[in-house]
Amino acid sequence: MTISSSLWSFALVVGLLTLTPGLDTALILRTAALGRRRGAWGVVLGIQAGTLVWGALTSLGVTAVLTASHLAYEALRWAGAAYLVWMGARMLIGTFRREEPGPDAAPVSEDTLTRGFRQGLTTNLLNPKVGAFYVAVLPQFIPAGAAPLAMGVLLASVHAVLGLVWSTVLVAFARVLRERLRTTRARRLLDRVTGTVIAAFGVRLALGD
Repeated sequence: MTISSSLWSFALVVGLLTLTPGLDTALILRTAALGRRRGAWGVVLGIQAGTLVWGALTSLGVTAVLTASHLAYEALRWAGAAYLVWMGARMLIGTFRREEPGPDAAPVSEDTLTRGFRQGLTTNLLNPKVGAFYVAVLPQFIPAGAAPLAMGVLLASVHAVLGLVWSTVLVAFARVLRERLRTTRARRLLDRVTGTVIAAFGVRLALGD
């Protein structure tokens, strides 16, 4: 397998994975739909940074240790599950407050690139299934004779670029969706749906499904 064919083959696999709706999609859409443009792009960049980290760790063999060690995998799985349930519950609880700001009065402090980046990165790195996927798939696309770390990061970069392209589409769609979220009731509904989805991902991760 040449480097070129490896990149194209890997792009096809992770491209299909990127298009599959999941936790990342829900998080990006929710943040962007609430008008937090900087925060949404922070989430996007954080997720893709996590992808690059997983690619590098897999190439170095670190994630192989994670999947081989039941204790390490379980610790990361429970930490990720707790974080997702906490995030989802926080969204849900926030929708039951008596007073909420208007649709154009979202706290400026919440719409920051740094805050979104931290959220996206944490969500990605605390998901052991991402690491398990890279351990199972990435080595198959590293050609014989290629430097593992460099090739691993290159492949992960392909994944990140595809993620950025798809995220651009999601953010653009969310801008259209935002026009329908002018009322407090609609915004509460969005947070309840997203919070439920995120918490469900956490519960599913905790159950090991």
